[in-house]
Amino acid sequence: MSDAPRGTGWGEGWRATVRGAAAVFRKDLRIELRTRDVTTTTARFGVLVVVIASLSFYLDPLLARKIAPGVLWAAIAFGGLLAMGRGWARERELGAFRGLLLAPVPRSALFLGKAAAHLLFLLAVEVVLVPLVALFFHVDLTEVFVPLAVLLVLGSTGFVLAGTLFGALTVRTGARDLALSVVVFPLITPALLGGVAATRQVLVNGADLADLAGWVQILVAFDLVFLAAGAMLFDVLLSD
Repeated sequence: MSDAPRGTGWGEGWRATVRGAAAVFRKDLRIELRTRDVTTTTARFGVLVVVIASLSFYLDPLLARKIAPGVLWAAIAFGGLLAMGRGWARERELGAFRGLLLAPVPRSALFLGKAAAHLLFLLAVEVVLVPLVALFFHVDLTEVFVPLAVLLVLGSTGFVLAGTLFGALTVRTGARDLALSVVVFPLITPALLGGVAATRQVLVNGADLADLAGWVQILVAFDLVFLAAGAMLFDVLLSD
């Protein structure tokens, strides 16, 4: 299936992609609002990671703030992987995934809609995880809220785009979570490293966005690369 129907211009194809992505996003959002399956499971898992890390690395406040970025991003990475795995598992039930593929929308719209839903779910979980990390690791969020929020949004976006792109390949496999982690984690290493390093500068040194310009540019470039790759390659990856 091509990304734009024959006989239509670029503008009409783009509008079809946006409409299709919005429909997929609304579908996933309605299901999640009804079941709360993805966000609840992911939040519980992330909270468990943070609590175990706080019990394992009880240190003085300065060292705790140095450890906090790694704990936060580890919880986000593992929790986000779980969220995307469960999000794609829904499409496996009762042939829903085949129905999505047969829907009269560009396949890039499927990618964008699923990625937007996964990102929203992950950001909702981070609303729980960030205050918890701040509590256990002696972080004053009022001093670092803006730069930390920017880093979390940028890093989470790249992570979700990469996970959504390759998560569709695991729908038809048995060991879905294992396959997804093996494929995704090597790809998201730049985003995780950038997120952890930049977050450490914020929490330990009080850096603002001007000081983080280099890391922000890396994260933005990572997001754009996987956004373009997903839009162009999603159809190819799903071809039988």
